[in-house]
Amino acid sequence: MKILVASHTYIVDLNCEKLLTLAHLEPGIEVTVVVPSRWRPGGVQNELIETKTRQQNSFRVVPISNLSQNHQGLLTFGIELIPLLKQFKPHIIQVEQGSRALGYAQLITLNRLLGLKAKNLFFTWWNLPYQLKFPVSLLEAYNLRNSDGIVAGNQDAAEILRQRGYQGLIKVMPQLGVNETLFRPQPQPELAAELGIEPNDFVVGFVGRFVEEKGLLTLGKALASLRDRPWKWLLVGRGLLETVLMEQAERDRIKDRLILVESVPHDQVYRYINLMNTLVLPSETNYQFKTLTSVGWKEQFGHVLIEAMACKVPVIGSNSGEIPNVIGEAGLVFPEGDVSALENCLRQLIEQPQLRSQFSQLGYERAIVHYTNQALAKQLLDFYKKVINME
Repeated sequence: MKILVASHTYIVDLNCEKLLTLAHLEPGIEVTVVVPSRWRPGGVQNELIETKTRQQNSFRVVPISNLSQNHQGLLTFGIELIPLLKQFKPHIIQVEQGSRALGYAQLITLNRLLGLKAKNLFFTWWNLPYQLKFPVSLLEAYNLRNSDGIVAGNQDAAEILRQRGYQGLIKVMPQLGVNETLFRPQPQPELAAELGIEPNDFVVGFVGRFVEEKGLLTLGKALASLRDRPWKWLLVGRGLLETVLMEQAERDRIKDRLILVESVPHDQVYRYINLMNTLVLPSETNYQFKTLTSVGWKEQFGHVLIEAMACKVPVIGSNSGEIPNVIGEAGLVFPEGDVSALENCLRQLIEQPQLRSQFSQLGYERAIVHYTNQALAKQLLDFYKKVINME
């Protein structure tokens, strides 16, 4: 089976692990990943990235010139894509830029014009209802009409696609897995000493963007209600909310318990997660901002949850978006924005070592069974076979 995947996501080598694993699951599988040759992620990583060709047996990454360098919906590829498609002759084409992506329409059209007869699929995270105006509405209708299968990053995304009229095959699974050789239980005594973490400290952790919708102000208030407990709050990340967060911590007299670490490379995040007694993702659905095609935001998956679970760190999450489905029975879930409910979750883990141990093991087992790159690669291959065999 020849599989071609196109997305800006795979400009990062670590993000390729699922597809690299897929290429080696069975004999005869070849995976070619098309990435933009130049991409500017924005946000924390605002430097222009120039991608390089990568070849590893039946897996390869091929940079192709691109017209947009920072908008995934507008990302389209240069003319050198045509000879690549002619030479590779894929059975599966998957574009991971969403339902309204110009790049997906481009690959659908080239598939037809070149007579490749490949199956067309796309991946999407989008999990809130939306309305589209002309001509974007026509673009999505064209993409959906020509899709043989869809991979949705969460259950809400799958349900929305049904509401949009799509009747074909849908597989719900995250875009990226967790690297269990990197994210695993590893004591970090030297890092703990460097950050001033004492052996008796209960470390409450957060990894991500410091923005309102991540629920950090709610977490801060919950911790302030537990001032009589020996906790410290480890925050790994950065964002516009940092000043407000520090001001609230000052008012609540907990600023001296905060340990703030600027964003670290992803392959070093495991070190900080391994310092935590619990990782909290208190995301809050937000309808206060708009994009060109939709209004609002809610948690699409929460990848840091599965990284913590793989490290045997108990997790607490709000009920925003996909978080409850990710955690399942392997952690604690509270109503988003509910300070007292979050305080209760934290109190349980602080006061009950046996409960922490139970969630550590359940979370680890869940991550290994469902969310490693090996597990996701197997799920994806099974889905591709189903799509190919569909009449």
